[in-house]
Amino acid sequence: MFLLNGIKADSLSLQDRGLQYGDGLFETIAVRNHQLEFWQRHMQRLHDGCRRLHIPAPDSERLLAEARQLLDGRADAVLKIIITRGQGGRGYRAPAESESKPSRILAAYDLPGYPVENQANGIAARYCDTRLGTSTTLAGIKHLNRLEQVLARSEWQDESIFEGLMLAAHGRVTEGTMSNLFFIKAGVLHTPDLSNSGVVGIMREVILELAHKLKIPVEIAHFSTADLSVADEVFISNSLIGAWPVRQLEDQQFSIGPVTKKIISAVNAACLKDVTHEAI
Repeated sequence: MFLLNGIKADSLSLQDRGLQYGDGLFETIAVRNHQLEFWQRHMQRLHDGCRRLHIPAPDSERLLAEARQLLDGRADAVLKIIITRGQGGRGYRAPAESESKPSRILAAYDLPGYPVENQANGIAARYCDTRLGTSTTLAGIKHLNRLEQVLARSEWQDESIFEGLMLAAHGRVTEGTMSNLFFIKAGVLHTPDLSNSGVVGIMREVILELAHKLKIPVEIAHFSTADLSVADEVFISNSLIGAWPVRQLEDQQFSIGPVTKKIISAVNAACLKDVTHEAI
């Protein structure tokens, strides 16, 4: 089911700049137990992305009303929100921000039925050959240009591998195709610096806050595959999966250690009840 600017629809203008140029942003929000998980955090990131791309930001209350209309009381689902700059003529030049009429697209999907053992027993992952570009202008935001992730995910068909890790310039391990990356070494939680590439995930920010509350030391920096190879524990995160341990990366095995278990427990508690959730 889809809403386009608050109206049920299944088509978009061929002149929409989201289609023409990937000119826009999106958010993917988990709906569980009649709750839009981390709604306020998603809205904050969406508004920040609009500000950085000079797209007039949507009204959060209007989006919430449309989300409730679309979901119509569904207890569990995935809500995807797409904001594009709207229609425009041929050429890269965008209309002035004051003249833009953004398109507002909401879509509802079934919640993925991921195997429950992924969180309990961990997943297998691999490295991708496709590299992430670097751009301080676009780094961190969830813009519509996802071709790097599309190409990276097309590199494997083995269903036993659930994620691929992507490198950026100078061989820096940055993120997964659909997730943020963490590893633990000597009790310290490490996660890549995303100031030049990658998406600052909502769950990533939740985990960093939880680590502070749990008094787990954190290091955010640039890391190589060599740094990851000597890790004690590795896990990934996103808004739909929460946190999953990585038990195997290429031919290397990792244990599901105490820090990972502690964070997963805290994440699960936050997903059940967080002050930034919104009821539908």
